[in-house]
Amino acid sequence: MAIVSDRGAGLVARAREGDKHATARLLSVVENEEPGAADALRELYPLAGKARVVGVTGPPGGGKSTLVNRLAGAYRGQGDRVAVVAVDPSSPFSGGALLGDRIRMSERFLDDGLFIRSMASRGHSGGLARSTSRVVNVLDAIGYGVVLVETVGVGQEEVDVIRVVDTVVLVTVPGLGDDIQAIKAGVLEIADVLVVNKADRPGADETARDLAQMLTLGKMRTSWKPPIVRTVAATGENVPQLVEAIEKHRAWAAENGERDRRRRDAARAEVEELLREALVRRLRDRVGEDRVARAVLRVADRAIDPYAAVEELLKET
Repeated sequence: MAIVSDRGAGLVARAREGDKHATARLLSVVENEEPGAADALRELYPLAGKARVVGVTGPPGGGKSTLVNRLAGAYRGQGDRVAVVAVDPSSPFSGGALLGDRIRMSERFLDDGLFIRSMASRGHSGGLARSTSRVVNVLDAIGYGVVLVETVGVGQEEVDVIRVVDTVVLVTVPGLGDDIQAIKAGVLEIADVLVVNKADRPGADETARDLAQMLTLGKMRTSWKPPIVRTVAATGENVPQLVEAIEKHRAWAAENGERDRRRRDAARAEVEELLREALVRRLRDRVGEDRVARAVLRVADRAIDPYAAVEELLKET
């Protein structure tokens, strides 16, 4: 059963027909877990799984947004409908995204085949909003053939991106200071394609060599060896080569079984998260807010430790 919008029209049906306003409203329902979100996901989930989902991550200052803009243009040039999910830092006041859709890809706003969504990370670790995977599934299900996920760029915590995307593109640039420290080993391990952006700058050769050396020293998750692509996103230089590298990884992952394994891991993470949320809600309802508040005060006063407080609450449940 389709969910219904404020105007009384089925959001799911209208979004699948390409209505961008309906798509934006549908994503808000899902992202904020408003009434109807579960119904929408139930309706759309069987239709998902067809899109190419690419994550673009890396340290701040790497030119991720410009590169995503170029990638979107390249895929649109191939005839694909493209959605961009940009996970931005949260405003400390409103909780909303600090960087809005209005300042991203302004030259592409009139393209009917491109949809841009900014999401606030809301303090969630891993550089991704907790509902990003659900938003990606919706965009996939309503017919976007390519979904590009750009993460906040908060360093090592970016590893959560692997739970959402099929291919991880890790972006760095020369001249960030200690380039090796800018990309921690934990982040490098999740990369499927490495990009040295702003490759027209001095030091690009050294950065590429450092990355290649790190690949030989580190233990990779699979037999895939991430290629290193040098780009200049500002001009579009070597963006076609980057698209080619992404597509090669996609083909390898499909043949090797890595894509299915990654999607199973993502499904497990999603189910376990929902299970935790449901159990916490039920437990909170049974315990009661007043009892939790009293226990919190006792812990704050050092009358009892947190572990003992939880044990007492559970015993009384």
